[in-house]
Amino acid sequence: MAWKAIGIFDSGVGGLTVLKEIVRALPQEDTIYLGDTARVPYGTKSPETVSRYARQIASFLLSRDIKLLVVACNTASAVALDSLKELLPIPVVGVIEPGARRAAAVTETGKVGVIGTEGTIRSSAYAKAIKRMNPEIEVITRACPLFVPLAEEGWVDNEVVRLTARLYLRGLREEGVDTLVLGCTHYPLLKGVISEVMGEGVTLVDSAEETARTVAEILLGSGMLRPAAEQGNHHYFVTDVPAGFIKVGNRFLGGQLGDVYQVSLEDDAAGEG
Repeated sequence: MAWKAIGIFDSGVGGLTVLKEIVRALPQEDTIYLGDTARVPYGTKSPETVSRYARQIASFLLSRDIKLLVVACNTASAVALDSLKELLPIPVVGVIEPGARRAAAVTETGKVGVIGTEGTIRSSAYAKAIKRMNPEIEVITRACPLFVPLAEEGWVDNEVVRLTARLYLRGLREEGVDTLVLGCTHYPLLKGVISEVMGEGVTLVDSAEETARTVAEILLGSGMLRPAAEQGNHHYFVTDVPAGFIKVGNRFLGGQLGDVYQVSLEDDAAGEG
């Protein structure tokens, strides 16, 4: 029996943190990752544009016969997830719902912090998702735009990142949140510093870990899980020259990035209405 792969996409390199957790949870599964590096970032673009990009990418990944699609991008999860679910014949998982569900489950004080990019915070997607689970929870959000370039630079443990984290997170600490959602796929790389600044009483919720857990549950529940004895293969595609993606991707995955191929999505999208 030919086992199909899990498709994963992001606007760039950040979704590799989601891939990493999926591979850790399900080492037997094949994955196909697409980073839309020619059009990154998505956070500054209109919802209509992001939805169009997401449809093009979904069509590309479906042509490679995937069995489940992971939208490993907070912006695309916020604006395009519902339309992708309606459009596609396979399960579609975003990164927001799993993180929100976990945050609602672990908070004891009912005060949850969410950090993310400007676009994700502006969309209120996490706040809405958490309130759907429990309307009583108070959600305090903060955009932390400098965390992304710091993570990509590999500056995850120095004075610059510590100072930045203290400035961004001070207000959340003062508000007394007991749970903090890392609402951007780059942020798990800064988990050590964020945890240090927030202090021991605050539980960090890593959306990447929660998304991997959700993927495992869906595949198990639908009988699509590969036998544990298998060994997964991983393929990477980007929409711009791969050099920058490879450099940062190796930082994210600990030097385990395989071959990366450049593809054009515009050709795939030519027949799209």
